[in-house]
Amino acid sequence: MPALLENKIVLVTGASSGIGRETAKVMAAHGAKIVAAARRESELAETVEQIKSAGGTATHVVTDVSVASQVERAVQHAVSTFGGLNAAFNNAGILEPSSHLHEVKDNDFDSIINVNLKGTFMSMKYEIAHMLENGGGAIVNDSSYMGLRGGTGRQSAYTASKHGVIGLMQAAARDYARKGIRVNAICPGVIDTTMMHGLDRGGDPETRAKMESWVPMNRYGAPEEVGQVVAFLCSDAASYITGQAIPVDGGVTT
Repeated sequence: MPALLENKIVLVTGASSGIGRETAKVMAAHGAKIVAAARRESELAETVEQIKSAGGTATHVVTDVSVASQVERAVQHAVSTFGGLNAAFNNAGILEPSSHLHEVKDNDFDSIINVNLKGTFMSMKYEIAHMLENGGGAIVNDSSYMGLRGGTGRQSAYTASKHGVIGLMQAAARDYARKGIRVNAICPGVIDTTMMHGLDRGGDPETRAKMESWVPMNRYGAPEEVGQVVAFLCSDAASYITGQAIPVDGGVTT
């Protein structure tokens, strides 16, 4: 496949599993030098090992995106290790326990917002600050199909956070469009990850079949299918695309 990101330095948050890990691997296969960031060091190191085993280049830095100093450190790690930062995929996120809105615990709501929304804000803050001083760049935020509609029920805090991620993206895209920084979002649907297994009862066959039947393409998406879209949006091939929330959902939001 064509190397869309040859020698680009890319920070990927939430890179220890799921969409984050597979996207990091896809981008490395496209020639990127990957800075993998997440909270779980052993799984993060495994991501890096998988990239290196496939002939790619990667490093990791333990990062909690809800802590500003750790996000700043991740950007600095990219600069000190590889010499800069050209692109970022802000993917780190968590789910809440499924419940009706009136049953959501205050601390669960706060946790979701701190990681999914504030974490994305802080990631963008430090990424953009570097890019402004170093010739621009591209940022992709991970929202959700639930950031484009009312969700699927019993995930009100998550849905709110993912709507907020799109709002941040749109505001930043307008703010920095003339400064060489593009900002977009992807909105995954039913993707075959461990996070999704928190919604389909651990991959229960009957529940999974029901969820697949709800998708027009009648299947779960693979995380690497999301990764290919992110790689494109971070590349120069997407040079005239900014401010867009792009569904990767098998047709769910049509």
